[in-house]
Amino acid sequence: MTAQRATLLRAENKARDIRGGMMVRQSFVLRSSLAIICGVLMSFGTLAADPVLPLADKEIHMGVASCAGSTCHGAVKSWPGSPILQNEFMTWQSKDKHAKAYDVLLSKRSKKIAANLGLPDAHTAGICLDCHADNVPKNRRHRTFQMSDGVSCEACHGGAGRWIGTHIAAMASHKNNIANGLYSTSKPVERARLCLSCHFGDQMRFVSHRIMGAGHPRMSFELDTFTALQPAHFKVDADYRKRKGNWNGVQVWAIGQAMALKTMLDALLDPKLGRDGVFPELVLFNCLSCHRSLNEQRWQPRTTVGLGPGIPRLQDANLLMLQVITKHIDPQLSKQLIQSGLALHKASRAGQDKLIKEATDLRSIVEQLIKRFSSHKFGRADMLALLKGTVKYGLDNQYTDYSGAEQATMALSTITAAMGNVGALNKDQQAALRKALDACYKAVESDDNYSSKQFVAALQGVSRLIP
Repeated sequence: MTAQRATLLRAENKARDIRGGMMVRQSFVLRSSLAIICGVLMSFGTLAADPVLPLADKEIHMGVASCAGSTCHGAVKSWPGSPILQNEFMTWQSKDKHAKAYDVLLSKRSKKIAANLGLPDAHTAGICLDCHADNVPKNRRHRTFQMSDGVSCEACHGGAGRWIGTHIAAMASHKNNIANGLYSTSKPVERARLCLSCHFGDQMRFVSHRIMGAGHPRMSFELDTFTALQPAHFKVDADYRKRKGNWNGVQVWAIGQAMALKTMLDALLDPKLGRDGVFPELVLFNCLSCHRSLNEQRWQPRTTVGLGPGIPRLQDANLLMLQVITKHIDPQLSKQLIQSGLALHKASRAGQDKLIKEATDLRSIVEQLIKRFSSHKFGRADMLALLKGTVKYGLDNQYTDYSGAEQATMALSTITAAMGNVGALNKDQQAALRKALDACYKAVESDDNYSSKQFVAALQGVSRLIP
């Protein structure tokens, strides 16, 4: 996490507001590391049980021009009395980094990355366009479609060929829109799957270690925080809740953590994603277990890993968060989760067959958690317990790795905001906790200079303010 990015996250943490009974997104956005990223196009389909992602749908993609009319989604400001804001296109175009994702490919850095990968350029390469634009095949592009629109409406909401007309009909419904090809982003599981397909990778596109080795920024993702950082182009009111449901930030965070770990395990189990020749796919491992100065002693033992020094550790920041959540929600399943995570770490030294078995077992537990979190409402008592649990895990020295501290910081921000949202913290308590969280953000400003001692000290300050 760069100093610039950490500063923006702190600003977002302070600026979370209440509107329509939920946290809404401010205009604060992440910089380069939140720009939508390159991925590798793979020739795999999606699981039958999952909705088809927009990149793989069979619909015609019309391009943003089809949404930009002033009586559709291109109004300069929201329309009073309308069930939708109707200025969604203007918000995306003027405030959303996704609109500039294609332009990123024209930068000097992108040109250097492309050259390092042996590509003619970044703005025509499929492995870059798959995430920096709506890179559907040519036979699914309408004459109004423009690749230069970047990560446009249909890159997230699906090709509009069938639903563009029916979604404005008098008898239109969200259910019918989905039946006609709209990809729903309101449900946390489906939103997480969509976001992670670029912010980590999947069977169609994958952010490999080779891409990062060529110069791409390190990847990180947390569903609720990244949702909150997006400029809002919808309003959660009674009509929205009736059509699409109601999810608080802590529930979104919990589901996002489980989906992120599931996505990592899916890649680990995929023979075409989990290995790069004779090497394992190193993007699945903790970056700083290798990328550090050999002259500085930074290794520390962790009870949930069980590996000695000098051994690359699987990326387990999401697993840590799930251990915190599950310890409160389901203590028995928490024990299984911890044991399974420990077994997976140890299996990384035991051979491919053992690794596959342990990854499959852990994936089964994670799928249980996704269902459990989706049905659990995460009330005030849950939020307080998770706030305390996230801090305690750090005080117990479980955030020795930078990525764990980064996820914990975003978690504390999410939980604090959600507690304020439901009245579990008064304004003074919330302001004090946000101020204390500044020290956490300071501690994770730089992955190169991360100090677990500094982060623990910051957590002690947070701990003293928890009611």
